[in-house]
Amino acid sequence: MNNLSYEYQARREGYSLIAGVDEAGRGPLAGPVVAAAVILPENVVLNDVKDSKKMSEKARKRAFSRIQKSSVATAISVVNPDEIDRVNILQATLTAMKKAILSLNPSPDYLLIDGNHPVDYPINQRCIIKGDQLSLSISAASILAKVYRDSIMFSFHDLYPQYGFFSNKGYGTSEHINAIVRYGPCPIHRLTFKRVRS
Repeated sequence: MNNLSYEYQARREGYSLIAGVDEAGRGPLAGPVVAAAVILPENVVLNDVKDSKKMSEKARKRAFSRIQKSSVATAISVVNPDEIDRVNILQATLTAMKKAILSLNPSPDYLLIDGNHPVDYPINQRCIIKGDQLSLSISAASILAKVYRDSIMFSFHDLYPQYGFFSNKGYGTSEHINAIVRYGPCPIHRLTFKRVRS
């Protein structure tokens, strides 16, 4: 269950602007990776916010608006497929996270990062495996990143309808892989990913 225990611990250590950071889109064969950073106020109540993967699309969209209105600051950043191919998905993810952190106003003084890779940013931070299930700030960031990325993929569906991006969001469903075999990759496919190459 998500809670604010990690945030409370950071506050007890003297930090006040604590940003949760997460991404959406590491696994897909197409589209960008999107990161979000969220600074929540102390004692915020967001009962409908949890790990974005455990919420319906409709619930995520509702929560997206609530998070934006309830937060001290939010930021979202996008790293496109050509950059993913150039540097690899892990580095592209960390770049997206750093860009989101740099866009926060006010700037954070502490970071809670989903996963086990710190971000190249010169303040104290804590990496939390499955952080989107354990920290409300990270959960909020996961929702912003997911909803924003989905909206991008909906737009790409209009450009490349044969791949079914509206439903698969670029993930490697059997229908999507069959479309790659039939039509070849399109400009938003990640060409270094195995199932796109083969």
